Amino acid sequence: AAGGALYVLNGNHELMNAAGDLRYVTAGGHLDFADVPGVDPNDPRAQRVPPQARGRLLAFAPGGPYATRLAKRNVVQVVGDTVFVHGGVLPEHVRYGLDRINRETQAWLRGEGELPEKVVADDQSPVWTRRYSSAPGPEDCAVLDEALAAIPAKRMVVGHTVHTEGISSACDGKVWMIDVGMASYYGGHAEALEIAGDEVKALRPE
Repeated sequence: AAGGALYVLNGNHELMNAAGDLRYVTAGGHLDFADVPGVDPNDPRAQRVPPQARGRLLAFAPGGPYATRLAKRNVVQVVGDTVFVHGGVLPEHVRYGLDRINRETQAWLRGEGELPEKVVADDQSPVWTRRYSSAPGPEDCAVLDEALAAIPAKRMVVGHTVHTEGISSACDGKVWMIDVGMASYYGGHAEALEIAGDEVKALRPE
């Protein structure tokens, strides 16, 4: 169909790269950034890592060419009555301000602000929490209800926790878990979530 919009969000791995945490980068992932335009391998910030990792570290460092691309993305995106986020939005995040979370993270990625600890390093941050994606129980669903009411939104769509059995929902359809392991490491399985008004359904290959 014509029109529409594409929203790409930042998750924990994008922000880990920007913070210089390259623990999960493969050898090929470093090789891809061996000769990035606008990156000086002699930059003092890169001397703490092996030579093969310097291109990637500097490309994703705040203010670097790839970090500034990531700075165009949000951490949390509300579209209609659905909120999209990598890990999850907790009530404390809504109180802090979703727009504020996005602004502060983007400013840091552009090299214009401090590292937002509550987003990058906190295990209950919007990109790290698994509260809604790892078998949520009644207490978790109550927290979700509080967050959705405060946003306000009807449902939340999250990733972060791989569910190789496919897209699923919990909390009476108020949270949808859509990370099905599209990475080759998990087998490259692909699915999509379709939201049409109040009808939400998973689209699976035949």
